[in-house]
Amino acid sequence: MTLDTIRNFSIIAHIDHGKSTLADRMLQLTGTISERDMTAQVLDDMDLEREKGVTIKASAVRMNYTAQDGGTYELNLIDTPGHVDFGYEVSRALYACEGALLVVDASQGIEAQTLANLYLALEADLEIIAVINKIDLPAAQPEVVAEEIENLLGTPAEDVLRISAKEGRNVEAVLEAVVRQVPPPQGDPDAPLRALIFDSHYDSYKGVVAYVRVFDGSIRSDDILRLMATDTDLRPVEIGVFAPDMRPVKTLSAGEVGYVATGLKTVHECRVGDTFTQAKRPAPEPLPGYRHPKPMVFAGIYPVEGEDYEDLKEALEKLQLNDAALVFEPETSQALNFGFRCGFLGMFHMEIVQERLEREYDLDIIVTAPSVEYEVLKRNGEVIRIDSPADLPDEAEIAEIREPWMKIQVFTPTEYYGAVMDLVTKRRGIFIGQEYPTPNRVQLQFEIPLSEIIVDFFDQLKSRTRGYASLDYQFVEYRPDDLVRLNILVNGEPVDALAAIVHRDDAYHKGQKLVSKLKKLIPRQLFTVPIQAAAGGRIISRANVKALRKDVLAKCYGGDVTRKRKLLEKQKKGKKRMKMVGQVEIPQEAFLAVLRLGDD
Repeated sequence: MTLDTIRNFSIIAHIDHGKSTLADRMLQLTGTISERDMTAQVLDDMDLEREKGVTIKASAVRMNYTAQDGGTYELNLIDTPGHVDFGYEVSRALYACEGALLVVDASQGIEAQTLANLYLALEADLEIIAVINKIDLPAAQPEVVAEEIENLLGTPAEDVLRISAKEGRNVEAVLEAVVRQVPPPQGDPDAPLRALIFDSHYDSYKGVVAYVRVFDGSIRSDDILRLMATDTDLRPVEIGVFAPDMRPVKTLSAGEVGYVATGLKTVHECRVGDTFTQAKRPAPEPLPGYRHPKPMVFAGIYPVEGEDYEDLKEALEKLQLNDAALVFEPETSQALNFGFRCGFLGMFHMEIVQERLEREYDLDIIVTAPSVEYEVLKRNGEVIRIDSPADLPDEAEIAEIREPWMKIQVFTPTEYYGAVMDLVTKRRGIFIGQEYPTPNRVQLQFEIPLSEIIVDFFDQLKSRTRGYASLDYQFVEYRPDDLVRLNILVNGEPVDALAAIVHRDDAYHKGQKLVSKLKKLIPRQLFTVPIQAAAGGRIISRANVKALRKDVLAKCYGGDVTRKRKLLEKQKKGKKRMKMVGQVEIPQEAFLAVLRLGDD
């Protein structure tokens, strides 16, 4: 294939706007997949992806299409993850393309994720083709949505393609638009090799399989390749293309998309955003934009049964082979014994990892309340980063604690303006500005601490706006604030897994809520169990779980009161002795209580 007949494009859309269904129809139309092998959401090969209706892993597929002008074109569709947590992978996948299909649901219109990915596509200087999907729905308003797109992109409303991917209506027009409007790739087949890795997965036979877009030069199966960021040399086990299963080829040349099976045993050596070149004739500089994915949310994962520790370790190592963004290290907790401190890109990423551990590896796990990474400036000038409240130094050593702040965009119908404002300002959010893309929808911009949005912010936003609002967020910076560690003591013993770092103004309310919740959850013992919340070196809230008592006075049906008092004193001494040696078992619901402190 010559460069003129290649088209590399991506599909960008909000979650559940029909991206995977449109990809299915394209694969059918171009004959890439036979009718017999066709299943819904072909490119979403994980059960979780199908259930949640969201692409988690990017994938790529090559289609050969004979256009109306008689020419045969090689169309490379690079499918991108649909969630904000995977924004870095999206940006790398878009950089590998020259065009993007912007798919918008005819009944819901433009949403926050649509905009976030659209801005990434515009930054990568892609040709945008607007498509309105789901015109077959009874609630569809294609004309209204077409006007929204015209206001946003400047594309005349009548030129916006209207399709139904589910029914296959007008999908051929989309393929024609890709051929006509997406520019062919630029590249020099004779220059030193430069190929961008935009995703990877682990195969137990072929090692790490890197998904690549070749910008300059070509890759042959007998070349010795070099990864420019890690300076690792390797001879490929196999090179090939996705159709959509893996098919080996002899050469991948400039402009083409395919895969390189590296034989490497960890995804860490072959990261998204790295550049392949030849060891003999290396390129002078790598392709731009490479960076390490940075975890934003941290949580402890512990096995319910202590003997499952090794199985959990093995499961996390296997998951990490497919997901280089997951980081973990061993940690111990007084309450939960041995486990791991894990770092995730965001709450959705954490949820996916948790579900995969439980389903694919059949593990019973406890996940502690998520926290974020704080910067602590000590009085001696040293700056340390901590991701667990247990690691916070003594208060006397701390000069200031800085927390991560996020910039968030909330897209909502105007009638929920007040509800969104109330939610964000109650969580220390700062209003930045607003825009009205259409008369009845508003885009609100805020800055808010990450710790305020990681727990139940999204659930609250959805419930207050009846599911209509959508959210997108980006990291801004670390800012100092008046933060303290909130400790929970059960029977006088601090429980590190329940500790949290909170704003001093919120410490009393959060401590009180948590103590009240734990009082209901911790089972009664044979002795009184005090539950206390402490912050800033003093107890700020307390509740007692009453003791289970035997009625020792039952046999005293008369006589002097001193006999009764003597029996009660005897019982009291026994309770005191029991309390000194007694252990309080804390149920798993207590650890989850921290997650549900919300606004209830």
